[in-house]
Amino acid sequence: MHLLFITDPLESFKIYKDSTFAMMREAQKRGHTLSTCEPKDMRWQRGEKVTGFVRDITLTGQPEAWFTAAQTQPNERPQALADFDAVLMRKDPPFDSEFFYATHLLEQAEREGAQVFNKPRALRDHPEKLAILEFPQFISPTLVTRDATDIKRFHAEHRDIILKPLDGMGGMGIFRVKDDGLNLGGITETLNKDGAQTVMVQKFLPAIAQGDKRVLVIGGVPVPFCLARIPQGGEVRGNLAAGGKGVAQPITARDREIAQAIGPLLAARGLLLVGLDVIGDSLTEINVTSPTCFQEITDQTGCDVAALFIDALEAARGL
Repeated sequence: MHLLFITDPLESFKIYKDSTFAMMREAQKRGHTLSTCEPKDMRWQRGEKVTGFVRDITLTGQPEAWFTAAQTQPNERPQALADFDAVLMRKDPPFDSEFFYATHLLEQAEREGAQVFNKPRALRDHPEKLAILEFPQFISPTLVTRDATDIKRFHAEHRDIILKPLDGMGGMGIFRVKDDGLNLGGITETLNKDGAQTVMVQKFLPAIAQGDKRVLVIGGVPVPFCLARIPQGGEVRGNLAAGGKGVAQPITARDREIAQAIGPLLAARGLLLVGLDVIGDSLTEINVTSPTCFQEITDQTGCDVAALFIDALEAARGL
């Protein structure tokens, strides 16, 4: 297959932990051809198909100069997305206006024959914080609101809460307010922009001390190991980007229950790869844009997550 990866700049990759790099490495190992572009490299013009200015790359196996590209100029090789065997949207959040517009270009490319993973409509329909609302049986007490009074009431009921913006990633903008309510008003004003912006509030889960687990679901099937991201140094956030320690471990019976209930449903909507975040027994987020943790799980357990993903991608393309 000829694969197009739509990513952040390749030069920004930390290949020792990057899941997109692990996908590329496994694909090349199997003889698939790799091309890349960034969302800014896509365009549509009347009379043409959605086109990307792409780089055809080869992985070198070296830690520094880890790829070579056949093209040296940014607009040297235009290629219709429909000409690729599969297009993998792997741009990291935030899901901002430009990401939103990119999904519309990708959906147009689908109408022209492109095979896009994850499906652009499914990306739009499953915002990573709010997608859990469809599955209340698996989540902890949760409030979504702009209203400061609602947040005060929720705190009065649950006493120890987490507040977070809907468009954050990597633990950015997450606050804990304990029983004393210290600075709840200031935190609320910061996050809700004085009532102009919606926030999510959840009951604090003490099980975070054992880790915020990333459970990967590929083609509707849970990977048998997850990565527990354990907060360090008094932090409330387990995210690796916030300094959490990643510890791979077998998924629990509850993890499997959640994944088996949600995974096939999301796969049927075009989400080939999903990352469920689970604290204790509760689902806290559903990650669909560019789920990670492939390499950490593989390095610690020997379970080759990238191979499982490329298996599913090949199966989706009938190989």
